[in-house]
Amino acid sequence: MLNAALRASTSPSWSDRANAGRQLAAHADVPEVAEVLLRLLQDGHDTAVTQETAEALLRRRDLRGLRLVLVAFAGADVDTVDHLGDAILNVCLQSDEDQEYFEGLATVLASAAEPDEAARTEAAHLLREWNPRLA
Repeated sequence: MLNAALRASTSPSWSDRANAGRQLAAHADVPEVAEVLLRLLQDGHDTAVTQETAEALLRRRDLRGLRLVLVAFAGADVDTVDHLGDAILNVCLQSDEDQEYFEGLATVLASAAEPDEAARTEAAHLLREWNPRLA
């Protein structure tokens, strides 16, 4: 299944790429898969691929998924940023409990211990957006 999803990630069909993003999100801890996921998060041909992949990663409810989405934010164009933001809204902000949980993850990513500067910066921005008193 993993090899089939990796092949589908380069398909000309947006629905195949979106499906690949959903499937590959479960394997985000594999470095080669993480690279493919970042490409799908910034899909230049269809923002549905971006949003589907981001939502699948966020549904993992872990640092790796949120980190990948935030790193994609750092290098994304305006349209892609909108869809990444929609994915965060759709998954992270559905309830107070969800927001509190993802704030906890973002706090970890915003800390000096986070080695990825893009993730650290975007996590800090997200926390300020969710909680303006932190600004």
